[in-house]
Amino acid sequence: MSRTKQEKNKAFLLEGFDVLFNKRDFAGAEKYWSPNYIQHSSHIEPGRDGLFNLVKSLPTGSKWEHGIMMAEGDYVMIHSRYSNPDGSALVVVDIMRIKDGVFEEHWDVIQPEATKEESKSKLPMFGNVFTK
Repeated sequence: MSRTKQEKNKAFLLEGFDVLFNKRDFAGAEKYWSPNYIQHSSHIEPGRDGLFNLVKSLPTGSKWEHGIMMAEGDYVMIHSRYSNPDGSALVVVDIMRIKDGVFEEHWDVIQPEATKEESKSKLPMFGNVFTK
């Protein structure tokens, strides 16, 4: 049975993010990110090189985990945790636009992950349990 465009785009995002953020395979990641990549994040330098340089600057042992994901047309939105070996983490919603089989454009919403003690709701921001 053939997959829908949305299913293909979601699988593509999972593969691409794993290659870049977890495997740190920058040559392999080039096939996922357009050379003309548009980065709307205020904390990342422009283009694919800006993103790759950010990932290169992360501490060894940093990792990306995915959660809820939605797709519509050329857009995929994913709720993720980006964590560092020191226990700090960011919870992020990444919005990717895919064009001609590569990531063409990106937006995000980011916030530091709260501990159970910091959370007024006493619910985790990502997944079902607190990590700290």
